[in-house]
Amino acid sequence: MRITVDMDVCQSHGQCVFAAPESFSFDDDEYLRYDPAPDDALRGSIAKAAASCPVRAITVVPAP
Repeated sequence: MRITVDMDVCQSHGQCVFAAPESFSFDDDEYLRYDPAPDDALRGSIAKAAASCPVRAITVVPAP
């Protein structure tokens, strides 16, 4: 799977960090960091993270 986060839309609410801390985090400057190609075993928590984003900035697509 592939993850993209539209950083022009993201407002750093952090719901993705709470839903999938193994895939999303904030750095020291409060900038969102994420793994764009996470392990498929994390699919459930990543889907929850995308669904919990209040501004729908996260897109998840299957791997080609």
